[in-house]
Amino acid sequence: MPRAERKYTLDTNVFIRSFRTATANQALQRFHRALAPFEHLSAVVAHELRAGAQDAEARRMLERHLITPFVKRDRLFAPTAAAWQGAGDTLAQLRAEEGVDLRRMRRGFANDVLLAVSCREAGITLVTENVKDFERIRQYVRFDFEPPWPTVV
Repeated sequence: MPRAERKYTLDTNVFIRSFRTATANQALQRFHRALAPFEHLSAVVAHELRAGAQDAEARRMLERHLITPFVKRDRLFAPTAAAWQGAGDTLAQLRAEEGVDLRRMRRGFANDVLLAVSCREAGITLVTENVKDFERIRQYVRFDFEPPWPTVV
């Protein structure tokens, strides 16, 4: 499928970088201009961004400028019960096959697994800077992801 016809969602780390640096924000704005009709927001990412907001004002700005526009366009997607179960099965598989200690794993890794499973379920390509973890997850969950920034073909 041509890239411009694919659905995309951005990982939390992509948004955070764009909030912090002008260059990354410019790249994000170019992405929005080129692919806005194909963009979706993951409820997992919205959850992480809200949790990381420094105060009530930051949460209001996040809601107003990021989350609400996706909600109004019916482009917010959330993991289903099957996705939650699949993510749990994937974590169990990582524990069994790689000896991953779930108590000591990086806090966001479980969210990354849930994000991967829900992207697969929704047919959405994840755009992430966290290529290493998602390559590892893709050994257990078939889903599409790529680093910033996809080009329109």
